Amino acid sequence: MDALLIVFAGGLISLFAAFAKKPFLVVGSAMAGLLGGIIVMINQLQTGKAFFDFLKYEGLLFDELALIYSLAICVLALLIIGIGYERFKENPVHTGEYIGLLMFSTVGAMIMTAYTDMFMFFLGLEILSIPIYVMAGSNKSDARSSEASLKYFLTGSFASGIFLFGLAWVYGATGTFKLLEIQAKIQEMESLSPILMIGVLLIMASFIFKIGAAPFHFWSPDVYDGAPHAVTGFMASVVKISAFYAFLKMFAICFGMGELYTFWKDALVVMIIITLFVGNLSALRQVKFKRLLAYSSITHVGYTLLVFVSGSMNAFTDLWFYMFAYGFSIVGIIAVGLAVNDQEDRIEALRGLGKRNPFLAIVGIVSLLSLAGIPPTSGFFGKYIVFSNAWASASWLVIIALINSAISIYYYLKVIGTIVSPAEHEQEKIKLSPLTVIVLIIALVGMLGFSFVISWL
Repeated sequence: MDALLIVFAGGLISLFAAFAKKPFLVVGSAMAGLLGGIIVMINQLQTGKAFFDFLKYEGLLFDELALIYSLAICVLALLIIGIGYERFKENPVHTGEYIGLLMFSTVGAMIMTAYTDMFMFFLGLEILSIPIYVMAGSNKSDARSSEASLKYFLTGSFASGIFLFGLAWVYGATGTFKLLEIQAKIQEMESLSPILMIGVLLIMASFIFKIGAAPFHFWSPDVYDGAPHAVTGFMASVVKISAFYAFLKMFAICFGMGELYTFWKDALVVMIIITLFVGNLSALRQVKFKRLLAYSSITHVGYTLLVFVSGSMNAFTDLWFYMFAYGFSIVGIIAVGLAVNDQEDRIEALRGLGKRNPFLAIVGIVSLLSLAGIPPTSGFFGKYIVFSNAWASASWLVIIALINSAISIYYYLKVIGTIVSPAEHEQEKIKLSPLTVIVLIIALVGMLGFSFVISWL
């Protein structure tokens, strides 16, 4: 809980620091808050004690799993703010708002890892989502950004409404909002209540909306395309890891037993298949950089959902490694898009990147290889862990996922080919700030060194 307070304080201080109209103070205070939260969580994981043990809050429990997921969230948020600094400082009047909103959204993501009742989950979900609705439309000079904000707000609000409707049905069947009490009430039922089954389906539908899985993915490409690069990276990494863990926690504790598990698992399997093929086949014909990332993200949602149907005892750690590895890859590839800064966001704008900035080209290539799941990147080990643990219970589904992985290699290699191809005319060299270089080195270590460490564990 103390890490949550430190991150919130960092966001609040960054808002007030904006009055000085010095972007480095805003970013510095935000990064200090995130680093402080990371240090506190590492200490708590090692010692088992929080600094402020007297703080007890109803509805929140930062156990070991909540801490390691919150740690990943803070690390990825720190990297996203680092690579976005060069764009944020272009408008010093609003830098505080940009950074503050991302920090408060991070607070919501941390709440979603530690909730113990449905009300606290919903509170965390809205704290996470509302700042992103605003941030998606922060590029006032681009009509696509306003469109992205409106679409994300409408679909996000609709998904939240579906969740509340489903929650009402679950409450009607169990009479409680607390996760453990819901679990106990369901175990006491002699047969599944139709009211409960409707509620579970509605909650699952809201989850599918939030993560952008097919057939409820239609908002994702437009929002990714219109939102600023840093916001797209935040949605693809921080928002995804918190949403996946929060719903896995809910479904594992409340709805993960007996007939109820079989009931929603069958529906989810169909969605996984649709999601994989929709994401990959749509990505094949993309010519815009962020739209390609959007469909790639949809495909990775399909891979990640295998964790929900695998029945693995290590589901939470599988999800953590896969999403953390994916987050490093997103940070690297988003940094490439930010540095190239093509107004039309064309993939062709990456041509000649190897000559314009060799280091940036290397990061981009490694990021794409990691997204494709090519060894020895962390993306490969993430896929291997998820696929191998799902094989025992759903081998045919893993085979479909492997076929889709092979399809995805084509469009990732096509982008790599564009990066290494010579430009048609001489282009200006790309210069990176020291902060961006540090962030890219961390992301590169995460995509390579991190995978080697995990492979030996």
